Amino acid sequence: MKSINLALILVLASAPLWARATNEELAEHPRWKALLHINEGTTWRYQGRSYIDDPEFFLHESGATDAHAELDASIEQLRPAESEARCDFPARYRFLSQQLDWPDDGALSHCSDYQEWREAMPEERVALIFPASYLNSPSSMFGHTLLRIDRGNDEDGVWLSRAINFGATVQGQENSILYIYRGLFGGYPGYFSNVPYMNKIRDYAHLENRDMWEYQLNLTQGEREWLLAHLWELEDIEFDYLFLDENCSFRLLELIHLARPDSTLMDDFRFAEVPANTVRSLDRAGFIESVDYRPSKANELDALVDRLSASEQDLALALARDASVAEEEAFQALAPRSRNLVARAAYAHLRLQNREGERSQEVAQRGLALLRVVNRTPTVPDIDPQRPVSPEKGHGTKMLAAGGGMLGDRGFGELQARFSYHDWLDNPEGYLNGAAIEAFNARIRRTEGDDLTLEQLDVVNIKSLAPRNRFRKPVSWFVNGGLDRRFIGSKRHLTRHVQGGPGLAWEMGPVIPYAYAMARAENNSAHDVLVSTAAGARAGVLWYAESFQLGLEAEGLYYHNDDRRYRPSATLNVPVGRNHALRARIERDGGPDRAETEFHLSWRYYFD
Repeated sequence: MKSINLALILVLASAPLWARATNEELAEHPRWKALLHINEGTTWRYQGRSYIDDPEFFLHESGATDAHAELDASIEQLRPAESEARCDFPARYRFLSQQLDWPDDGALSHCSDYQEWREAMPEERVALIFPASYLNSPSSMFGHTLLRIDRGNDEDGVWLSRAINFGATVQGQENSILYIYRGLFGGYPGYFSNVPYMNKIRDYAHLENRDMWEYQLNLTQGEREWLLAHLWELEDIEFDYLFLDENCSFRLLELIHLARPDSTLMDDFRFAEVPANTVRSLDRAGFIESVDYRPSKANELDALVDRLSASEQDLALALARDASVAEEEAFQALAPRSRNLVARAAYAHLRLQNREGERSQEVAQRGLALLRVVNRTPTVPDIDPQRPVSPEKGHGTKMLAAGGGMLGDRGFGELQARFSYHDWLDNPEGYLNGAAIEAFNARIRRTEGDDLTLEQLDVVNIKSLAPRNRFRKPVSWFVNGGLDRRFIGSKRHLTRHVQGGPGLAWEMGPVIPYAYAMARAENNSAHDVLVSTAAGARAGVLWYAESFQLGLEAEGLYYHNDDRRYRPSATLNVPVGRNHALRARIERDGGPDRAETEFHLSWRYYFD
């Protein structure tokens, strides 16, 4: 009997130690750390603590930096039945009640606001949505990601879906330089939002003409419940928003990782999180079940126009201006199928041209009249745009290159590193033809008889080619800032520069001719003035063949001090698999005093 009593005393005496040991283990549990958004070495900032500074998210004053203290405070406040803290933190309550085997005491039944929200939220499926890059917005140049939560398992359910988005909150109008600066260094707060998915289709596919990729995720019902409960906890919680790493894509990865914390999503260190890499991470970790493509309205119009003859295109444009053209002989003489396509093209053109702002009564009446014309023609199956290669199948977003060549009669060797993302002549699969976005692109060179020198540093280099046709007339543009070497007088000088300008482009099958007007401001050691300015033009042709990409370009600049420079070039890129390419370039650089021809051959390796 004494031995039994002694055993009971030892057990009771050791109970607090056992509880503390359990709490220490729970504080290190992957899901608890995911619930607190603790950085375990995934990015450079805030390692070992929570990404969240908002005190409303924590139940202990040191909760952001001490996961164990936050665990103890959570246990204390979430254990009592009908605790108000349970209503604020349903995912935490679920975790602790499961791990500590709390009795069923009504759980969250007293949380009326949460219960109402939860019943209104769909839960049948979760998809990651990737709207393609949009070069007219600094924050969307690399694309964007959001989550879609579906109410049903078919297309009809999508119309009732909710979109979960993370984005920066910008107060008022700010210039692009300030916007980029604050975005790079965490100057904006970021919040999660929950809106109807149809709003996002309108914004991306209709207003901004962006293709949308929809990646269905294979989350189980239990995993979806974790995600939804934590979304409630994040309502109105402020994060820092950083363009490079702690952005829309990174926050969504955190959410998905919470649902399945034993996944490898957050294992690798990230200096930056690009949306295309987010999709690749999900694919590698086994989350993606299927992929759907939703083309933009511009691409849908182009697919219709491509099936019309020149005379039928004339009729479509005339019909878009005046629906009574449908009564004229030229339209009535068309074959039934052609009448349907012409009417649909006219309607799509009218909608695209008037997609922004309030639609006038006159435009609405013309649209209704065109729909009546469409309905009077025989039905023709939908004509879908050709499905491009999905973004995750493209080359890696970082690049290293090694090469060499001849500058005049001297040989050189060169190394190149590009932090991001894609240039015109990289393998176009998975990327948008005519869209180039390069950040922190550096080349260093050793020429015979010279020391190692910096040849080029593009801090940012964005080139947008938006081909024009009879139905759409967008303006192309480019901007570039950094350092490069140019012949000034009789010598090559390193110049610090900013240049850019508007342009026009056209599409002729795989060939895209283009022309830009350009202005340039630079600082160099050859000129007496601090800043030299120039104006000029750049014109060229891109050819996207199946096995190679070819670019021909000529640039001419006239400076305020009567200096003149020109630079014609030809570049051939031959992809060798997904992440390798061979590139050859020849260019003539110089002016009236001196010019030299350079031939350059390099091997390029792409990675994430």
